[in-house]
Amino acid sequence: MSPHLIILSYFVAMLVVVCGSGWYVERQRRRFEPERSDDSIFRCGKCRYVYTDDHGVDRSRCPQCGASNEVFRFY
Repeated sequence: MSPHLIILSYFVAMLVVVCGSGWYVERQRRRFEPERSDDSIFRCGKCRYVYTDDHGVDRSRCPQCGASNEVFRFY
């Protein structure tokens, strides 16, 4: 075998190992990462409590003080 073929084989093998490791780590991260929630975020205007409720709800009652609140928008 020529030295060029040995070096190329070594380079390809290392590239396969690095790409395979990256693929495995990314797959594991996605498997254990919590899924994104479709819930809306609310912030009570009275007691400042932050909570979530269903996505389709425009107004929600605060679980702490019972005040009605609108969806909190992040700008």
